[in-house]
Amino acid sequence: MIIIGIILLALGFIFSVPILWTLGIIVLVIGLVLLLLGSMGRAVGGRAHYY
Repeated sequence: MIIIGIILLALGFIFSVPILWTLGIIVLVIGLVLLLLGSMGRAVGGRAHYY
């Protein structure tokens, strides 16, 4: 999810499409939160790891 968020941010910046920029930020933040929770040892959605 982090990589998809970065790609969406880049595409939104290159093509000047604000919705891609916004979606990129949202997906990136969700990915970082899942990474943080997974690294702390908490199971998120029944899964201990998201990789």
